[in-house]
Amino acid sequence: MVARRQFEFPKRSEWGYFALLGFLGITLFQWLQSKGLVTAQATTSAWIESTIPVFMALLGWLGLKERLGWIRIGGILLAALGMLLVVSRGNLASLWVSGFGTPGDYLILASALNWAVFSVLSRRGLKMHPATLMMFYVMLLGWLISSIVFFSGSDWMQIPHLTRAGWTGIAFLGIICSGLAYIAWYDALQALPAAQVGAFLYIEPIVTMFVAALILNEKITLASLLGGGIILLGV
Repeated sequence: MVARRQFEFPKRSEWGYFALLGFLGITLFQWLQSKGLVTAQATTSAWIESTIPVFMALLGWLGLKERLGWIRIGGILLAALGMLLVVSRGNLASLWVSGFGTPGDYLILASALNWAVFSVLSRRGLKMHPATLMMFYVMLLGWLISSIVFFSGSDWMQIPHLTRAGWTGIAFLGIICSGLAYIAWYDALQALPAAQVGAFLYIEPIVTMFVAALILNEKITLASLLGGGIILLGV
């Protein structure tokens, strides 16, 4: 932000707005992702996350009174069918017995909706502020809220027990996946329509599927490929 010479203090009325975005985009999103991945597979999570544009379309219909039309409704239903195929591992009948996947799948689905809300709400601020400036205050306030929640419990006592691999993972997630990726996302939202930015999310589950196979030994199943293809078609 300093390198771009974009530093300035927000107006008093904007602190609440930035705090809301920090809570949604940093604290709540990371919590849903972390808790969800305890029981949800990385590949399954990525395909569920690819439904974010569907939630953005629904939010536009509910909040902005945008028309959906039969084609969009059909696309939403197709994407929902694809997601059910992925979480049920191709056995839709099992959903009647065991419900919607694992508890983690529910949390990942909630994180997809949460990210859509975060992106839509961010558009207003990006019309008035540079992307890096907004990201700075969103991450600053999100970090503050997360720190209060973290240190109010007992989880912080596990810090001394982190291994070198643990610190490496945290550094990668913090610097690359949260720091640089969030800035790139806001830069894109400022330059392009939200729907067009959302389209690039389609690449994520494909990359995740192969990376998870290499690192986590997750199997690339026919259900993942078929369900994922239906999700992409629907979106």
